[in-house]
Amino acid sequence: QEVTSLTIGSLAKAGGVGVETVRFYQRRGLLAEPERPNQNGVRRYGRDDLRYLRFIRMAQKAGFSLTEIGELLALDATA
Repeated sequence: QEVTSLTIGSLAKAGGVGVETVRFYQRRGLLAEPERPNQNGVRRYGRDDLRYLRFIRMAQKAGFSLTEIGELLALDATA
């Protein structure tokens, strides 16, 4: 499956987490929630979403808190 068009399930699998973990990160503001293309449309995630998800997991393993990870991601977004 192309990295620029992942469902939440595919994104979670590629990032080595569960779907609920992706949703948790979205609620915490660490990952963006893409727009639905229409009422019944499936949200699609891209390459940057996967990059952020993998970064979050690596940073957690390195001992960073979710708050610290959010600050690091904010720095990337301003660059």
